[in-house]
Amino acid sequence: MLVEALEAEVHDYVERNGGERDEDGRAEVVRNGNSRARKVTLGSGTVEIESPRVHDRRPAHRFTSQILPPYMRRSPKVSEVLPVLYLRGLSTGDFQEALGSLLGEDAAGLSATAITRLTAEWQSDYDAFRKRDLSESEFVYVWVDGIHFRVRLEDDRLCTLVVLGVRRDGTKELLQWKTVTGRARRVGSRYYAA
Repeated sequence: MLVEALEAEVHDYVERNGGERDEDGRAEVVRNGNSRARKVTLGSGTVEIESPRVHDRRPAHRFTSQILPPYMRRSPKVSEVLPVLYLRGLSTGDFQEALGSLLGEDAAGLSATAITRLTAEWQSDYDAFRKRDLSESEFVYVWVDGIHFRVRLEDDRLCTLVVLGVRRDGTKELLQWKTVTGRARRVGSRYYAA
């Protein structure tokens, strides 16, 4: 399916721009074979893909796939699951083994070193988020809520506490969040961290 989507993307690009000709009457935009095979880790495993190429002779124009950008080695969906596994306590050394079981032994770009680098980036992003200046921000409504996940860590349930603010124009902004574990107690249809 991915290869078919890439072929459709290239076909559309060539179709839209194929009518442009140079001074000798040759097409400026043409299909140009396939790139060298590369391994890409998807939610269903790691696959080897030869993506179609385009030769665009027009100055200041270049075809770049929106589906499979150059140098991409893992799907954004795979990248989204990595912080969740980290928050759930999977150590950086165990990522490769765990993801190898889920995504195949060739899980591209997911070595312990890559995971360590990613966790440092997540921490840096989180620190910047926590330290941002909200003194000039105006919110007409602020609320706090907790989201309990069905996954239990032994007797504890994972809970994310979220603070949201609403601006005058109705846009919402995440102001703060924190993930905590604790023994959950049920009151009515809701769970609360004890």
